[in-house]
Amino acid sequence: MNLVDLVVLAIGVSMDAFAVAVCIGLTMEKVNTKKMAIVGLYFGFFQAGMPLIGYQVAKLFAAMITSYDHWIAFGLLCFLGGKMIIGSFKKDDDCCEEISLTPVEMFPLAIATSIDALAIGVSLAFLNVKIIPAVSFIGATTFSLSMIGVKIGNVFGLKFRSNAEKAGGAILMIMGFKILLEHAGILGTA
Repeated sequence: MNLVDLVVLAIGVSMDAFAVAVCIGLTMEKVNTKKMAIVGLYFGFFQAGMPLIGYQVAKLFAAMITSYDHWIAFGLLCFLGGKMIIGSFKKDDDCCEEISLTPVEMFPLAIATSIDALAIGVSLAFLNVKIIPAVSFIGATTFSLSMIGVKIGNVFGLKFRSNAEKAGGAILMIMGFKILLEHAGILGTA
């Protein structure tokens, strides 16, 4: 996986967190850097931590499934991407409820937006990615996009939420197809 792939993957993985951050920003009367950073830290930390856990679990079983690991990576990425795209069409009336930045409310949101990243970690294990730089980059990207999402939500509202989820889902599916095509020798690896 090259740097461009990692950037694209990090953006795709962070779109759920971005969409929720938009909702959080929508509920805030006033947004400041501290509030944006709190949201970014929660989401960034969990988006980095979950792939690390998935990676470690997958490494335990990697020797048993190396002959079809590309199919697992493809399937997981396409499933997650499709799930995000389908979810983007659902009306979410809970988005506009008042959201506080306390651990009681932020912890479940952070887990919910990052649970899919666990499967990304499994995919990264099969690609033999250097996991610490990869998850650090994913976490930093999610942190940044979540901060931006809070501000966008506060300024523009729900307009961008479903488009962010669609874009994130499409990116994950494209990454899955790219892995499959590289394994088949149709696409060169960089």
